[in-house]
Amino acid sequence: MLHYALIMLLAGIGIPILAALNAGLGVRLGSPVAASMFLFALAFALAAIVLLLTGQAPALKRTAGVPWHFFLGGLFVAFYVLSVTFIAPKFGVGNAVFFVLIGQLISAAAIDQFGLFSANVTPLTATRALGIGVMALGVWITQRV
Repeated sequence: MLHYALIMLLAGIGIPILAALNAGLGVRLGSPVAASMFLFALAFALAAIVLLLTGQAPALKRTAGVPWHFFLGGLFVAFYVLSVTFIAPKFGVGNAVFFVLIGQLISAAAIDQFGLFSANVTPLTATRALGIGVMALGVWITQRV
């Protein structure tokens, strides 16, 4: 389990880096949309390479049997990348990521509480709600200094 936590920690570290790099690229290109397109092209190429190298390409044949709503993740990642690329240069990376983190806490709690999208149910107990509140407060404090 520790290796899962470390991988997710690295993913979390990457979110503000992604925001800063893509926002900077959008400013330099004069087009946040063009910057986002380059990001997605690179991400697609890397995912395709990993798909082929790991021998998982046959999984693509099973897409027809997957409920449509499971494909909406692509819309959410596109919304995130486009919005942070537009907003971070004007609002600041820290402020942008602050609101992303608050949104993630709220969304994750709802997904776990109701077992949405086939997730394991983890009830929102008072202790868990307090912990989420403390996390949100901590994120807020970091932006007030």
